[in-house]
Amino acid sequence: MPKIFIKNKRAKSRKKYTSWWRFGGKIVALMLGIFAVLGFNSPGVSAASKNVDCHDLMVVFARGSGAEKDTNDNYLDFRNQIENIIKNTGVDRAYYDLDYEAKGIGVDNIWTLVGAFFGAGDAYDFGASVDEGVSKLTEITRACPDSKFVLGGYSQGAMVVSQAIHSIDASKVIYAATFGDPKIYLPEGKAWGSLSLLNGFTGTDKNLLRTGVIPAACKGENLSDYRMYVPDCYAYEGMLGSYRPYEPLGYAGKLGTWCNKYDMFCSSYLSASSHTSYVSDGLYLDAAKVIAGKVAETFNAELNFISKHDTAILIDSTASMDKLIDSYKAEALNLARETLKNGGRVALFDYRDVSERYQVKERCNFETCTLEKFETELDEIETDGGGDTPESLLSSSLAVMKKLNWNFGSTKSIVVLTDAGYHSPDGDGVTFDEVIKLSKEIDPVNFYIITPEVWTHEYESLALATDGAVVNSATDLSILTRKIMKRSDSLPVVEEDSEFDADVPVVEVTKISSNDSVASVEFLNSGDKVLVSLNDAVLGVTDEDYVIISGLNPEVENILKLTPLSENRRGETVEVNLALGRGDLTVTGAEIKYGNPEILIIPKVPDTGKAI
Repeated sequence: MPKIFIKNKRAKSRKKYTSWWRFGGKIVALMLGIFAVLGFNSPGVSAASKNVDCHDLMVVFARGSGAEKDTNDNYLDFRNQIENIIKNTGVDRAYYDLDYEAKGIGVDNIWTLVGAFFGAGDAYDFGASVDEGVSKLTEITRACPDSKFVLGGYSQGAMVVSQAIHSIDASKVIYAATFGDPKIYLPEGKAWGSLSLLNGFTGTDKNLLRTGVIPAACKGENLSDYRMYVPDCYAYEGMLGSYRPYEPLGYAGKLGTWCNKYDMFCSSYLSASSHTSYVSDGLYLDAAKVIAGKVAETFNAELNFISKHDTAILIDSTASMDKLIDSYKAEALNLARETLKNGGRVALFDYRDVSERYQVKERCNFETCTLEKFETELDEIETDGGGDTPESLLSSSLAVMKKLNWNFGSTKSIVVLTDAGYHSPDGDGVTFDEVIKLSKEIDPVNFYIITPEVWTHEYESLALATDGAVVNSATDLSILTRKIMKRSDSLPVVEEDSEFDADVPVVEVTKISSNDSVASVEFLNSGDKVLVSLNDAVLGVTDEDYVIISGLNPEVENILKLTPLSENRRGETVEVNLALGRGDLTVTGAEIKYGNPEILIIPKVPDTGKAI
C-alpha cells in the first residue's frame, strides 16, 4: 500500500513556492506528454462548417487536439486500414476528417502552478472546441439522411464521438469507434477508493479489507460489450472523467473503444508514448477488421481480406507417426505457402516426449522461415523414439509460445500434427492451465490440432479454451488450412489479474469553499501528485493537498477534476462541481448537505469496490 501523505496548513506555510520546479523526472515526463498530446502551444485550426457530398457510406473521423486536418497520422491510418479491407466491395463511400478546431490548451496556465494557484481561461476554449466538434458531427449525419455512417475519434476526437452519439440516431450509424478516450467509462474496472475506510484498518485487518474488491475486469467478469481492446483491468474512467452511459440506447453492437495498455488518458497507467502509438501498435487495423465486417453485413457485400498470420507448426516426430508423416508434411507445406504468400510468418518445430529427454526442436522461427528454408527443414524431420502413447505437447507448446517473437495484431496459431494424446500435467510439471494462460496473454494463440479420430475428443478442451479447432486426420486436411487463413482475430479484450494492485492511488475531497470567481478545494491523496483539470482542460499537477482556482466564470457550470497520480499509475478521478457562491456544491459519489460554502465539509463515504 502506498504511503499516505497528508500535509497541514502550518507545514504548507513554510514551503517555498519554488518547490514546484523540483518535480520528479517521471512527473515532468508526464506533463511534457500531456503538452504534446493535447496540443499545447499548437494553434487551433479555424474551420467553418462546409457542405459535404453525401454517399451511401460516410466514414467520419475526429482528430486529436492540435492535429492538422486531413494530414494527421491517426486519421490517415484509420481511413487506409478500412479502405484496404473494403476496397473491392463496390460500396459507394467517402472519408472525412471532421472539420472542427480541435483546439489545444495554452501552456501559460501550466506555469502559473506556483502556490497551487490557477487561471482557467483556456479551459472554456477547450470545452468549446469539443462542443463545436459534437455540433459539426451531428450536422453531417443530419445533412445526409439516406447515408450510413462509420464514426471514429482519437483523444479529443474520441470525446467528440462519445458525446455526439448521444444525439445521433443510432439507426444511421453502422459503427462508432473511440481511441484513447479521456472520457472512457468501464464500470468493470471500479475498485475500492476511500482513504477514510482504509485508514480505519491496520495490519492484517487492512489486508482483509482488500479481499473481494479487485475490479471485476481483473477477473474477466462483467466486461462492457463495447470494450474491444483495453488490456488494463484497472481502467475505469478516463483522465478527464467519463461520459455515462458510455453506450447510448440503440448502440449495442455498434460501439467499440480501444485503449492502449499504458495510455495515460484512458488506462490507469501514465505513459504518454502509449497514447501516441495507436498507429504503430496496429489498433486502427484491429478496429478496421470489426468495422469492415459491419459494413459488409449492412451492404450485403463480400470481403476478400486475409489477415496477416503468425503460424507455428509443431509436428510429432515419434516413431508411431510413420504412416501419417508424409500427409502431415504435405499439408504443413501447403499452410506455410499460403501464410507466407499473404504476408504472414511461419515457424517449424518437432516434439516428442520429455521423458525421452527430447526437448522441442526449433527448425526455423518467424524471422528465419522462408518457404525454401521451411521446406528444407520439413524434409529433415525424421520419426524415431516413443514408447508410451501420450506426448509432451503442453511442455513443447509452452516453450514455443515463450520463444517466438509474435507480431502485435497478427492472427496467431499453433498447428499441431500428431497421432497421439498428451500428458496433462506434462512430465516436467507444465499444466494445461499454464498453457491456456500464456495463450490468452499473447493474443490469444489459437490451437489447431490434426489427429486421428480416436484422439479428437481429448483435444477438444484445448481447442475450445483457445478458440481453435480439432480436425480428424482422415478428412481433407486442406480444410484446416482454409479455416485458418479465413480467420481474422481481434486483440484481447482485457488482461486478467487476480492480484490486488496496491499501487493505484486514491484522492478524497475533504472541504470546498468559494466566492464569486475563486474556489478552493482541500483533499487527501494516497499518491504522489494530483492532476487538476477544469471543464475537461488539464491545468497542471500539484503535490499540495489543496488547490485554489481563480478567474472562474460564474455564468457556466465549472467541473473541477482531481486525479491522483503515483509514480507509475493513475487513480480514479473525483469530480467537484464548483457552483460559485450558490451553496449547492457537489462532489461525485458523496452526499453533501446544504451549508455555508465557506465551511462546507465533504463526508467520507466508503466505496464498496463493486462495479456499478
